[in-house]
Amino acid sequence: MLTTIGRSRDLVTAWAALAGLSAGTTLLAAFKDKGFDPNWLAFGILVLAGLKARLILGRYLGLRASRFWMRGFDLATGIFLITCFALFVGAGKG
Repeated sequence: MLTTIGRSRDLVTAWAALAGLSAGTTLLAAFKDKGFDPNWLAFGILVLAGLKARLILGRYLGLRASRFWMRGFDLATGIFLITCFALFVGAGKG
């Protein structure tokens, strides 16, 4: 079990990781008008969104303590993100 200090440190680390992932998302979005392939940009943004969702579910909600729930949410998030990417590509945006 984590102590209060350990839990606080874990949350601060998670917050820093979320800030870094958000900066990466912003950086990728900035390349939209620079001639990069929109499909690859969308893929990268969705991967970063999946990592952020995993961090929030695992660290902030404490689901990493339960392998069953973490795997279930990983599966649901993965299916959702793959569906979003397929719809993006299928709609001809890329």
